[in-house]
Amino acid sequence: VNPVEEIGKLTKAAGVPYLVDACQSVGQLDVDVQRIGCDALSATGRKYLRGPRGTGFLYARHDSPWMSSAHPPLVDVHAATWQTAGSYSVRSGARKFENWERNYAAWAGLGAAADYALDLGMVAIENRVLSLAQGLRDELNEIPGVRVCDIGSKQCGIVTFVCDGTDAESVQRALADLDVRMTHATVFSTRLDMEARNLPAVVRASLHYYNTEAEIEAFVARLRQALDKL
Repeated sequence: VNPVEEIGKLTKAAGVPYLVDACQSVGQLDVDVQRIGCDALSATGRKYLRGPRGTGFLYARHDSPWMSSAHPPLVDVHAATWQTAGSYSVRSGARKFENWERNYAAWAGLGAAADYALDLGMVAIENRVLSLAQGLRDELNEIPGVRVCDIGSKQCGIVTFVCDGTDAESVQRALADLDVRMTHATVFSTRLDMEARNLPAVVRASLHYYNTEAEIEAFVARLRQALDKL
């Protein structure tokens, strides 16, 4: 987990606009834009928030100096007012980043997902997710030839690992044959980090609060079974 709050202090002191991509964090971690000190924060609905695919949101701080100069990527009659045949005026505030056309059903689904998470409590969700993920890392560290790749002083519900002598995609396929659904991530997703650590690909398991310790034990057992066949 990147130290976004510490980075926020540095960007504020330097007067640098600060945009945070929180797509992997919202829904599993207790994200607070006030603590982060960001000018804007974006997130998707389909990941840990468990909302509909194709949804997301952008937080933009109304008193940020960046807000007045930022221009929306798409301009329509919602984001701007057409003043003359050759000119338009972009509306003020964060709503200038919205579009006129929108999927209201998906929006409702995103709102329901957010309400569901807030009802459970983001602190409780974070504590549960981090506990489960650490439990899986501990189990993986006991398997010969398996190396956990997660780094940083704070880690999250995404657990990545590699297996000696076997590429990540082969591990994923072997687990799929045992009815375990997971994915693998390649260097094309996080090139700077993975190239620096010489990681062409990693196996990726994502845990959420609804997972159980029994499921972790079952996963580890099937991983051992898969590796015996590879």
